Amino acid sequence: MKINFLKWMFSVFVVTLLFSCNYNSNKMMKTPKDYKFSPSPTEKSPIYVLAVSDIVQLKLYTNDGTSLIDFTAIDNAQGVRQGVDQVQYLIDFDGFCKLPILGKVELRGKTLREAEKYLEELYSKYYIKPFVVVRVLNRRITIFTGGGGSGKVVTLQNENVNLVEALALAGGLTDISKAKRIKLVRGDLSNPQVFLFDFSTLEGIKAADFVMQANDIVYVEFRGNIVREAIRDIAPIISLITSTLTLIIVVDRLNAN
Repeated sequence: MKINFLKWMFSVFVVTLLFSCNYNSNKMMKTPKDYKFSPSPTEKSPIYVLAVSDIVQLKLYTNDGTSLIDFTAIDNAQGVRQGVDQVQYLIDFDGFCKLPILGKVELRGKTLREAEKYLEELYSKYYIKPFVVVRVLNRRITIFTGGGGSGKVVTLQNENVNLVEALALAGGLTDISKAKRIKLVRGDLSNPQVFLFDFSTLEGIKAADFVMQANDIVYVEFRGNIVREAIRDIAPIISLITSTLTLIIVVDRLNAN
């Protein structure tokens, strides 16, 4: 009877091991082998394009930049003046941004230079030779550099940051990162563009010479430690079997006495 019980316990152990182990369960953004990734962006002069939810700062000068127009200065409840450097404007879901004097102006899809030129044309109706400077304040991207809770949200301070620079800002690749499997997710998450890059070669790095856009997600695949994960998964099972066998031995000895 004892032998049959041990056989039963061993069978339970094997079946549980086969069905309970879930290796690399922390991997994200898995794609099937035949998944068709989007072709790499081909623009030779990569530039940032304004998008919905961008927060921009606007400075307006007259006479081609000789005098600053502080038209955004306002008084708060305490009577303290708030200067132009502290005023921010949001590009709404419809792509329009509400600006002083002009009202709602569509900025989505324009580069910073295009937006500045466009606003200069609009403000020329009210000021002599206006000079406009537009800056994006909340350009953030999310980067997962490969296992171990290495996810980071990076705020891009410079206008033209490419994928290589973005990874460096996040701390670079880890010891278990797969340089040949770097994914970039861009656009609406319900139907995003997904790019795949191979940084294990110089040619692969050349393909990543384009500007990161706000809300881009970078995910670097990583090598899983199968042995460590297997030990982690079966440890509770081994503990259960050991405890059960110990209990059986104790009961047998008590009965023998």
